[in-house]
Amino acid sequence: MSKAFDTEITETAEAFVGPWRQPRQMLQAQTYDAHASIHDDATAQKLGFKGGTIEGPTHFSQFAPLGARLWGQAWFESGCLSAHYRAVCYEGEEVQAILSKPASGARQCAIQMVKRDGTEVLRGTASVGDPAAPTALEARLGELKPLADPVILRDVKLGQTGKRQTVRMAFDQNMGDLYPFSLRQKLAVITENSPYYSSSDNPWGRAIIPMEMLSVLFQYRSKDEPLPTKGPAVGLFADQEIRLVKGPLFVDQDYEVERKVVALSGSRRTESAWAKTRVFDKANTLVATMLLNMATMKDSYAPYQEEYRQLYGRASG
Repeated sequence: MSKAFDTEITETAEAFVGPWRQPRQMLQAQTYDAHASIHDDATAQKLGFKGGTIEGPTHFSQFAPLGARLWGQAWFESGCLSAHYRAVCYEGEEVQAILSKPASGARQCAIQMVKRDGTEVLRGTASVGDPAAPTALEARLGELKPLADPVILRDVKLGQTGKRQTVRMAFDQNMGDLYPFSLRQKLAVITENSPYYSSSDNPWGRAIIPMEMLSVLFQYRSKDEPLPTKGPAVGLFADQEIRLVKGPLFVDQDYEVERKVVALSGSRRTESAWAKTRVFDKANTLVATMLLNMATMKDSYAPYQEEYRQLYGRASG
């Protein structure tokens, strides 16, 4: 049987460290709500970024060899990455994944990704199974201040739940406006490839979906039943956790997803809806979950200030 990864990993007393990689940007043609996204150069530059940003979960692939090195097969079956995105990354920039070794017997540890200049791209936790301790985002959810004076998210309700949707990912299936590429195209440029992703030469006898592409699968039909947000406005992933409960998930197999709004929060520049996606197989077994904070940029919604004054009788602070 093939080895999961050939990635060169450096082991220190404190951590497993992956190689420097240059993630590829595949979302230049992404559209949602009929407009370009933060991954489009012109749109990103209007909002103060240098260019189109690399989508956060792209970085998850660099942690997969580290998780597999530490936990083996359990990583693919019950692994979890829980991350707060701290800085954007552009194509051509090099980044490195660092997984701190857990305390003896612990099933969770800290993770970090950095650029060459030391900029922290993300931080969070990696774990397998039930780690007992809260994940990075479970802890973060408990510390959030509720969203005050919403404008873009004023019609979104806490606890709002969508209908179940059937999703599938085949090798040559274009994943739609949100993800205008196929799994095969992604595997041609993925930062850490594995024979497990494209063949049956693995412990489960079927090609498995990489963790970064689980984000694509789970979001695939999200715009079929969108949240009642005001727009057009530009959003970006600010926090994301993908947890395998009974993994891995397989290529060309049907799954059902359902989403629930579990928190609403805000910052000086953004309004955020946190959605929890639960994923079931055909036997109705829970196989994975995703927690996603989609932060919408206030400045990208043209009538934000005007509507804020109409709603709250004063200028936005």
